[in-house]
Amino acid sequence: MNLIMVVGISPGVGKSTFARRLGEALHIEVHHLDALFWTPNWVEASLEEFSKSQQDMIPRDQWIIEGNYKNTFQIRLQRADTIIYLLD
Repeated sequence: MNLIMVVGISPGVGKSTFARRLGEALHIEVHHLDALFWTPNWVEASLEEFSKSQQDMIPRDQWIIEGNYKNTFQIRLQRADTIIYLLD
C-alpha cells in the first residue's frame, strides 16, 4: 500500500481529512487534487495542466492522491495499488 487513491461518493464525505490522517500514519505525502485544479484567484487549471501535474506525480514510489475528478481518474488508476472509496 504505497500508491493510494482516496475517492468518495460526494463532496464533504471526508476525503481530505481521511487522506491527511492516513498520510500521517503511513508517512506518505498527500496530494489534494483541489490544490492542483484550482490555481491562484480560484481559476481552473486547463485539462492539459491538470493532467500533466498528475502524470508528473504518479511515477513516484509513494503517494496518496485525494479527490474525485473523473476526467483524470485513469491517470491515477493506472499506477494505484490501493483505492479507498468513502461513503456517507
